[in-house]
Amino acid sequence: MKIHREGKKIIFITGAAIFVIVLLMLLFCKDWNIVHYLFVCALVVLGLMVTSFFRIPRRIFTDSPSELVSPADGTVVAIEQVYEKTYLKSECTQVSIFMSAANVHVNRYPCDGLVEYVKFRRGNYFVASYPKSSDLNERTEIGMLLDNGKRILIRQVAGVMARRIVCYSKEGERVKQNQELGFIRFGSRVDLFLPLDFPINVALQDKVKNAISPIAEIV
Repeated sequence: MKIHREGKKIIFITGAAIFVIVLLMLLFCKDWNIVHYLFVCALVVLGLMVTSFFRIPRRIFTDSPSELVSPADGTVVAIEQVYEKTYLKSECTQVSIFMSAANVHVNRYPCDGLVEYVKFRRGNYFVASYPKSSDLNERTEIGMLLDNGKRILIRQVAGVMARRIVCYSKEGERVKQNQELGFIRFGSRVDLFLPLDFPINVALQDKVKNAISPIAEIV
């Protein structure tokens, strides 16, 4: 396991703040009681939680040109037919994955392809599991042209705790399956918008892992 580069500064600041607080307590609090010890334990737990959030576990990625693999860790909270109006401009299947604060938050490309479209949209910060958060929350959209000529849209959606979406996609860039796409801090959601003829391989409430779990077949 390693730490994502997006978290190194935050982890350093958190660790430094905890160190300073504990040092000040040691200097000015002469008679410690159970409250002091519990407070220090809470600070340590906070530091471990922040570090854990930015973890990248070692994994054996799924390498399958015929499948779309999950772009995120989390729970499948929506599978429905919708009209996507920004890039695909057609009826499609939306598969939404909700990432809690406990999930790994790195995002990866679900397949090979050409990035044709990248758009950041400002918005609200509703709970990411809320169905309308896909359209109302702050988000980044990445449109891809696949090798078979089909197109998909990936949408990174900020949640109630997520205040920063990091996206590395650039228009005109050729990308590979499981290549890192970006990162969303502290609870969020990733939506996939797929052609209607792509068979879906997951069900509602399924737990999926990025770069491992097959989401749909490419046809």
